[in-house]
Amino acid sequence: MSEQQAGYREIFAVREYRHLFAANLLSLIGDQLTAVALSFLVYQRSGSPLLAALTFAGSYLTWVVGGPLLAVLADRLPRRRVLIGADLIRAALVLLMLLPGMPVPLLVAIAFVANLCRPPFQSARASLLPDILRGDRYPVANGLDNIVAEVTQVAGFALGGLLVTAGSAQLVLAADAATFLISAALITTGLRRCAAATEIAAEPSGSWWAETTAGVRVVFTDRTLRSYLLLFWLACLVYATEGVVAPLAGEYGGGARTGGLLLAMMPAGVAIGGVLLTRFCGPDLRERLMLPLAVLSCAVLLPVAARPPLPVVLILLFVSGLAGAFSIPLNGLFGRAVPAAYRARAFGVAMSGLCAVQGLAMLGAGAAAEWVRPSLVVGGVALLATLAVLAVLAGWPTVSRRWWAWSGSRSRPSTS
Repeated sequence: MSEQQAGYREIFAVREYRHLFAANLLSLIGDQLTAVALSFLVYQRSGSPLLAALTFAGSYLTWVVGGPLLAVLADRLPRRRVLIGADLIRAALVLLMLLPGMPVPLLVAIAFVANLCRPPFQSARASLLPDILRGDRYPVANGLDNIVAEVTQVAGFALGGLLVTAGSAQLVLAADAATFLISAALITTGLRRCAAATEIAAEPSGSWWAETTAGVRVVFTDRTLRSYLLLFWLACLVYATEGVVAPLAGEYGGGARTGGLLLAMMPAGVAIGGVLLTRFCGPDLRERLMLPLAVLSCAVLLPVAARPPLPVVLILLFVSGLAGAFSIPLNGLFGRAVPAAYRARAFGVAMSGLCAVQGLAMLGAGAAAEWVRPSLVVGGVALLATLAVLAVLAGWPTVSRRWWAWSGSRSRPSTS
């Protein structure tokens, strides 16, 4: 029997989701404001572009360094408590940065510690959603979260820059601390108290390292979960394009404005693709489109190697982002397939791997662009990503291969 399609009205009818959504939105804005304001503050005080870049990059490095390790907290402890604690710690650390005369190295260190709160917060939130939202509400909420994340990233950076220009970095940091405090208040008033996931599942409590490796083991020893994760990571290789945006803009005779347009295309595509997929496609159609879209998100950038006109490149990047919305149904399948007691750790593994793959791909693309033209690098990355995705699909769980035949039946992959 087909699952009934849900809409935004249905997901916002759930009180706990309303509070989680608002809290997450505020935390995302807070993260972006911190990144912008602190990098400006560090640069003003030190005059060092390297320190400013390290401060900004810290928000991404924390997932690679602490993702799987810190996500354990969201399985060991009640997830509501983890969310509130992460927000309160971040608020306190951001306020600490406002102290006059704070040495620059200490500012960078405090920022890194504050960013370490992101993995447990996001892992706890992602783990709660399948329990709060039933049926098609869960993937629709995932789609909305993707849209909000893309829009917030662009708007947060722009807003942070404007606020720093209009006032001061200290004022922006004070506003940032307020976002975390309001987020904590929303979670406190909107979410029910619950036991830790490991207690509910009667999971034995081991050492921190043992519980971390258990999360990795759960993901990689299950064929279905492994396939979901590899598809997600390898399709995201195309985001290496962001690492060569500046030289690509230069190849077309443009500067910062052209680079900004190139950077904006994929996030815009993801946001619009998310709306189209969740609002106009039912659950069955979404799952049938998932694998073809994953291939398209990579293959559509192959023509960039031939150095087409700039408007064509912009369209191809937009279509790649549009097809990148395949991650919405994939995320829903992944979240439901992971045992509840391991959900946060599995999410931590997924995000850490994603950040590592994207970071390494960007570095590789940048290195390649030293030797060949950037448009050829983009086409080469697209070819690598397409072949990698097709390799994953060649070993895809048999029951899920219905997309080749466009079958109308709905089934789930096997775990054999």
